[in-house]
Amino acid sequence: MNPQDPVGPVEVRRSRKRLRTVTAYRDGDRIVVAIPARFTRAQEREWVRRMVGRLADQERRRRPSDDELTTLAAELSARYLRGQAKPVSVNWSTNQGRRWGSCTPTEGTIRISTRVRGMPRWVIDYVVLHELTHLLHAGHGPEFWEALAAYPRTERARGFLEGVTFGEERLANPDPDADAAEPPAGESPPDTADADEVADDEVADDEVADDEVADDEVADDADDPGEVVSSARA
Repeated sequence: MNPQDPVGPVEVRRSRKRLRTVTAYRDGDRIVVAIPARFTRAQEREWVRRMVGRLADQERRRRPSDDELTTLAAELSARYLRGQAKPVSVNWSTNQGRRWGSCTPTEGTIRISTRVRGMPRWVIDYVVLHELTHLLHAGHGPEFWEALAAYPRTERARGFLEGVTFGEERLANPDPDADAAEPPAGESPPDTADADEVADDEVADDEVADDEVADDEVADDADDPGEVVSSARA
């Protein structure tokens, strides 16, 4: 794990149902690490470090650089906007707040939130194309959506991003009456994509880091507190 490449907040989830596996996946701008409930604190720290590092390495391999984002933007403009959107620059940005991206039409600059990193490529394509379309249409009027409709996964990508936003809001303001949902061991969270999209886009392995815990790495005398959610930072 490169300390110069921050991964954001880390949430640790303990579960009685999880016995021999540790899973890490990204949920919006945070990383969730699911571990067996009987892990000691020392084991928790070690496995969080290990799994966050593995997931961060996977994301760096698949995440486009600024130069690659510029190339991607040119390709998307040519394919869906008849090459009419010509940005001066397209860069990753860490200060987009709740926005997925932003565009300054007068300068021709586009900034894509680093929160998008690790998402399926077709979602990244949508976010970049959304900002490209703003170079042609400043607002979100009918002409904007008509132009963006040329991208076949517009509605699916919007739904994906809405799901991420909903999940983040639930984490920030949890419903005390709702049971905490945990994805099956070694699988992506259920709202990341449906099964055929995972297969088609081959993103499952990149979205989830999973490992098996050897018996001698688990403290047999640890308490069994049920599912506990805590926060950490790698």
